[in-house]
Amino acid sequence: MFAIFVTGGKQYKVSVGDVVFVEKLGVNEGETVKFDNVLAVCGETFTVGTPNVEGAAVVATVLKNGKSKKIDVIKYKSKKNEKKKIGHRQDYTKIQIEKIEG
Repeated sequence: MFAIFVTGGKQYKVSVGDVVFVEKLGVNEGETVKFDNVLAVCGETFTVGTPNVEGAAVVATVLKNGKSKKIDVIKYKSKKNEKKKIGHRQDYTKIQIEKIEG
């Protein structure tokens, strides 16, 4: 059984027990999150929503909130002696899928 849900502007295909890194949620570690924006569910039958599946939800537990590795962004313009280095660390939430309803 698997489901496809949307959070943070991205779609994720998950099964029960999967550990997924999603965009940062405003939830503390150890709490439960319910995602209602489910696009498709596959169990005994494959159900696709228009645009969402009615009554379907993905329930997950938050394992960790953190930041990913640093990405260096370098801007350079030739013949102008212009250089700029910027670093970025994206926030994430690590979740574990507990059950798929629907």
